[in-house]
Amino acid sequence: MEVMTITSENFEKEVLQSAEPVLVDFWASWCGPCRMLSPIVDQVAEASDGSFKVGKVNVDDEGELAEKYGIMNIPYLIVFKNGQVANKSVGMIPKPKVEELVKSVL
Repeated sequence: MEVMTITSENFEKEVLQSAEPVLVDFWASWCGPCRMLSPIVDQVAEASDGSFKVGKVNVDDEGELAEKYGIMNIPYLIVFKNGQVANKSVGMIPKPKVEELVKSVL
């Protein structure tokens, strides 16, 4: 599955109103750990069978969204299910942990 770019314009539709759980990666281009986690998030998205979606929020561009969800440190992964925060993780984590975050809500 393709990784979506999540913005304040499409957040409601793509994340909060999504029928499937959504893994959202809050990141920034200047963040080293974010750059390390990004390809892992991409791999998890590619392996998705459609049972969940994956999106990324650039916190520099979407400060309002980051603030709304209390993002103080990045990378910050949140899994949304039925419009609610179902799971989250802060910092660089290995691929199995990212997969676990998603699988825990499927």
